[in-house]
This record gives sequence, C-alpha cells and structure tokens, in this order.
Amino acid sequence: MLSGPRQDPPGNLLRPQGSSARVTNVELFFDLVYVFAVTQLSHYLIDHRTAQGVLQALLLLAMVWLVWAYTTWVTNWLDPERIPVRLMLLALALASLVMSAALPFAFAGRGLAVGGAYALMQIGRSGFAVAGLRGQRLQRNYQRILAWCVVSGSLALSGGLVAGQARELLWLGAVAVDVLGSTVGFYTPGLGRSQTRDWTIQGNHFAERCQAFILIALGESIVVIGAALSALPSITTLEIIAFLAAFTGSVGLWWLYFHRSAEESAEIMATSADPGRLGRSAYHLIHPVMVAGIIAVAAGDQLVLRSPGRVGSAAVSAMLLGGTALFLLGDAAFKAAVWGTVSWTRIAGVVALAALGGLAPFVPAVVLSVCTVVVVLGVAAADYLGLGAPHPAPGTADTSRGGFGPADA
Repeated sequence: MLSGPRQDPPGNLLRPQGSSARVTNVELFFDLVYVFAVTQLSHYLIDHRTAQGVLQALLLLAMVWLVWAYTTWVTNWLDPERIPVRLMLLALALASLVMSAALPFAFAGRGLAVGGAYALMQIGRSGFAVAGLRGQRLQRNYQRILAWCVVSGSLALSGGLVAGQARELLWLGAVAVDVLGSTVGFYTPGLGRSQTRDWTIQGNHFAERCQAFILIALGESIVVIGAALSALPSITTLEIIAFLAAFTGSVGLWWLYFHRSAEESAEIMATSADPGRLGRSAYHLIHPVMVAGIIAVAAGDQLVLRSPGRVGSAAVSAMLLGGTALFLLGDAAFKAAVWGTVSWTRIAGVVALAALGGLAPFVPAVVLSVCTVVVVLGVAAADYLGLGAPHPAPGTADTSRGGFGPADA
C-alpha cells in the first residue's frame, strides 16, 4: 500500500535515524529539470563552436552542477518525505527550470534570470537548511554555508545585472566561492570551520544521486542522437554508420562507469569512516568533469550526424576527442579518489585519443567517430579482461580516510 508523507513529529525535518536513505520520488522529479538543463548546455555548445563558447558552456555547467549538488547534500540530511522539505525541492525545481530555460541566452539578454535563479537557490536552500536543522549539530555547518552562499549569490546576481566580460568574471567568481568553500570547510569568522567528519552523510544515498546525474547526461546524449536522426531529410549509409557509432559510444561510456565502479563505490561510501571527505572529492568535485565530457561527446555526435562526410572539422574533432578524453580523465580521477589506484587503461585511452588528433584533419567526421568509439570499447574490453588497475574487493578498501590511500590530504 502506498503511504503519504510522514506527519510526525511535525518539527523534525531530518531523515529517520538508522534507516537507509533511499532516493525519493520527489528527488527524481527534481532531476527531470536537469535533463532539460543538460540538453540546453549541449545545444549551447553546438551553437557556440569557439574557444569562448566552450569556456562559457563550462561556466554554465559549473553553475548548473553546483545548484544540483548543493541540493543533494541537503536532501541527504533533510527528509524529502516531509512536506516542508518537499515544497522546498519543488520550489528549487521551478527556479532550476527558469535558469535552464535562460541558458541559451545567458550571456545575452537573459543573464538576470540565470544569475538571479542561482542566487535564489543557493541562498534560499541554505537558509532553509539552517531553519530545518535547528538544534542539530549540522546547523552550525549550514550557518557557515549560508554565509558563503550569500557571497556567491551576490556575485551571481551582480553578474546578471551587467554585460560582457564583467558578467563572465562575476559568475566565475560565484562558482569559485562555492567550490572553494567546500575545500576550506566553509571557514567563517566567528563560526569556525567545518570538518568533513561532521558531514555525516548517508554514503549510499549520495553516491546514487551522483550516479543519477551521470545517467541524466547519458540519457540526454541518447535523446540528441535520436533527435538528430529524426531530423535528417534522408538517411544514407554514412548516416547509419554515424548513428550506430554514436549509440555505441554512449553505451561504452555507460559501461565504463556503471559496469563495476558505480555499485562498488557506493558500497565504499556507505562504509567509509569519513564519507563527507569522499563525497566532496570523488563525487562533488570529480563527477562534473565526466558530465562535461558526456555533453561534449553528445554535441559532437549531433554534428557528425548532420554532416558525416565532412573532413577536418575542428569543432567535431574537439568535441569527440576532447569530450571522450575528459570523461576518461574524470573516470580515472574518480577511481584514484575511491580506490587509490591508477587506471592505466583510461590513461592509455587518452593517449590514443591524442594520437587520433593527428588523423582528424584528414578523415571524414564519421571515420573519426568510429575511431573514437573503438578507443572507448578498447578501454572497456581491457577493464573486462582485468588488464587495468584491479579494484579491491568490496569491504577491503581503505575507508579510514574517506576512501583515499595514505596520500589523502
């Protein structure tokens, strides 16, 4: 039988003690907005195929990721089944939708919508957490976070009110404040500094939420592939090959992340003595690198499907090769953070992609796409055959320092 949200005790917004922090339906509903956000970012990259456009897309991705990730931290402690928390998430979904809709014109006439939504979410969510955690040890942590978010939110809002390079610099400052805050424990004069061991997150919940965002990005790539195929006036052999290569590439990226890493890393997070440190490094800071790679590859796949026979497209080469390399490097960093091992298969994949860069100016886009997919499948096959750095058996990894080895600092 389905049950409604819990009603008692009315003043307690925390998740029940001792229970498994499952991902709730309202959190999944909240994620739906970010499917749209990722699609917008992919289209932005396609429409702005310059160095400046790439940097702007990365800046927007950082803003999108941070509002999503900060929300994930909050819902790890506050129970989305409580009506106030549920309403907070729905309000954030609305603000996220406004921000996502404005992304294509973020550096044109709709900067205020992006900057204002960012400020509203960062400040409003943190203020809600301070109120919801009243009497809890974590309240002091969110008082510090609120202070930092007031700064970052002010920068984001100010960026929306100006134009040109000033907007870019102010938004970059907002992102830098929110990233730096987590790395220095949100040190605030008079309030002190947070320790990662104070961030008593439910490791399995946090890991599953970040895995969901990887799926969002991969799902968007599938949508892009299908939409690009549907928009073709006629389909030739080259288009069919490009379509199959794009789909196979998405499957390959999914396999590299989810075949073993996702489930085993969630187990390590759940048993870590310092899940806050691992959540900050392996998930909060590293996962957006992989997301950026997936978005770039999806944009490249769409361009290949539009003109599979085009030779020497710098944009296609940068998106396919650079995006795939970014994903492999992010995945290698993720493995290093969780298991303390070097994934030589992913490093070798990046080297192979760099070698393909020398071939790119002389071959059709579809050939480059196929070669990129061969590299991804080669890395996946090497993993499957056990040629890469082995994972420790679940339960044997060093979790005393949050999943890092002795080099953790």
